[in-house]
Amino acid sequence: MKYIVILLLITLNLLQAKEYYAKVEPYEIRTVSSNVSGLVLFTDEKREGSVLGDDEYIIIDDELNVIEKKSIQKKIELLHVTLKLDEDLKKNYEEVNKRKRKNYERIKDLKIKSSVEKDREFYDVVASSNALISLDKEIISLKTQINDLQLRLAQLKRTISDKHLSAKSYTLYSLLVKPGQVVVPSTPLAKIADVSHAILTLYVSAKEIADIKSKILYIDGKKSKYKIDRIWNIADEKHLSSYKVQIVIDSPKEFSRLVKVDFKDE
Repeated sequence: MKYIVILLLITLNLLQAKEYYAKVEPYEIRTVSSNVSGLVLFTDEKREGSVLGDDEYIIIDDELNVIEKKSIQKKIELLHVTLKLDEDLKKNYEEVNKRKRKNYERIKDLKIKSSVEKDREFYDVVASSNALISLDKEIISLKTQINDLQLRLAQLKRTISDKHLSAKSYTLYSLLVKPGQVVVPSTPLAKIADVSHAILTLYVSAKEIADIKSKILYIDGKKSKYKIDRIWNIADEKHLSSYKVQIVIDSPKEFSRLVKVDFKDE
């Protein structure tokens, strides 16, 4: 009878403490793809496997982009100067037009003035108004050119930035290109990893998933402070009838090792 009780206790403990094994993986591993086209000038192969700083780990040729950027910046400066001159000129034209219109309004009903004189004053007002309209069109055209160039300048700044890749605090997992290689948009350039935390991934049956969040998490036999971070509510396509469970833990000294995970009652 004594042995039966012991056997029942052992069986009960096994049922209450299901064991799993999970690989300690980086919190995220992402593939960095190119947003631009160009010749790869530099890849920092010595940094593979180490945490990156502010320095670039990939540089793509941006010489022509830099030249075009300086040219556009100069054009924008000149257009702003021209725009300022035209706006000052418009003020003068408006004052002239205002006086000519006033003169015309003053003489148009005077009987002492001939129709020829009145027509001449009228045509002068119309010519002055047309000059104002023409100047307005030029100002609008200048503003449109400036806006178009500012958009192109923003695109160039983005392109230049995208040709100097850095990823501070990420680990350079692997480089996927070499100097001398020509890349186009969507070409994979590198894999980088966020190792500020780590993830344990388990696959748990539907029966066990029901109350798993209420259990205490043990890692390698030691009670831990961690909780389940996420549970997928759709069964995994590879691990049939099992549900994916993820646990976020502190960054370990060593990744990719297997750890034993237990869920126990308090």
